[in-house]
Amino acid sequence: MLTAEKYNKSEPINLGSGLEMLIKDLAELIANLVGFKGKIKWDTSKLDGRPRRKFDTSRAEREFGFKARMDFEEGLKNMIEWYKESKN
Repeated sequence: MLTAEKYNKSEPINLGSGLEMLIKDLAELIANLVGFKGKIKWDTSKLDGRPRRKFDTSRAEREFGFKARMDFEEGLKNMIEWYKESKN
């Protein structure tokens, strides 16, 4: 909501915790939180890209005072629950 209400520029804004995480760890965390019992299969024929991600969230804080107020895993759990409820 803050972005829609207070930011009217063309530069992208990264929202999040600013946490750096391995893509593999993120996939495993999501699988665990949604109860996925299958096997995560990595396609090694594709380019690896960056094995981890960390987005710079300083512009959001500077432009409209956004700073994450909960840890990443808690926020991810909340988002998954919201998504499940919206599908019912």
